[in-house]
Amino acid sequence: MKLGIIGGTGVYEIDGLQDRENIPVSTPFGEPSDSYLHAFMGGQELFFLPRHACGHRLLPSELNHKANIYGFKKLGVDRIISVSAVGSLREDFKPGDVVLANQFFDRTKASDRHTFFGNGLVAHITFADPVCENLRQLLLHAATTVTANDNTFKGIAVHDGGIYVNMEGPAFSTRAESNTYRKLGFDIIGMTCMAEAKLAREAEMCYALLAMVTDYDCWHESNEAVSVELIMKILHANAELSRAIVRQAIPNHPPFEDCPCHHALKCALVTAEHLVPPQTKADLQPIIGKYMDN
Repeated sequence: MKLGIIGGTGVYEIDGLQDRENIPVSTPFGEPSDSYLHAFMGGQELFFLPRHACGHRLLPSELNHKANIYGFKKLGVDRIISVSAVGSLREDFKPGDVVLANQFFDRTKASDRHTFFGNGLVAHITFADPVCENLRQLLLHAATTVTANDNTFKGIAVHDGGIYVNMEGPAFSTRAESNTYRKLGFDIIGMTCMAEAKLAREAEMCYALLAMVTDYDCWHESNEAVSVELIMKILHANAELSRAIVRQAIPNHPPFEDCPCHHALKCALVTAEHLVPPQTKADLQPIIGKYMDN
């Protein structure tokens, strides 16, 4: 059992890791955001990847999500914790709060880059519930425990569930967009996590999002419009909380022996095996190997 962690804005590493080693990974889809940090915590083997590269060098639209998720799969990871800064579309989801999102809505124009399939192999995953509930509940319990017992984080609310709308960026929302998203019932907004969730499901890995609220987007009339300066102020406070939640979750990480996420392709592959191009089979071997011979 190997755990993957994707660190978002402000979370470029996790404290308390032992036997650290940076591992570069090549993929058929190009280069991941950075090398993967291989380490151990409390006996748990894990791999950490900074989403935007160390030093925050990549725009959301420049992220190679396929390479990032494929790299985790190639390293033997079977579940991924994603930490991400988000904007709030609700009055009661305040900057500094934690949201354990359970739904996504895609507003990007890059869905062709958010699947491993094509090139002669068709697959349609079930995605009604895009987040692994087992892993989400683990993070929910960890977040609740940390905020209840550590005085540093007293008063911070942990929200059980929420709809994440994925915009494209890199610009933040217009007021018209932000108010429309609120009318549609979305709860938080970000630029990166929808693709990760889709690809993790295709790769038969558990995926859950630890969303850290940094701002009210630009809909909130009594608060200043979202800016990098405003977000960075909240990020510094959020970063230590997110690391504390992950540290709490890792030692209590159960095996999830028969999680449905690990069988997502069982009935999803449509193309007859003899029609799949050999190169496609070879490229996707870590993902489809248990269903198709290379």
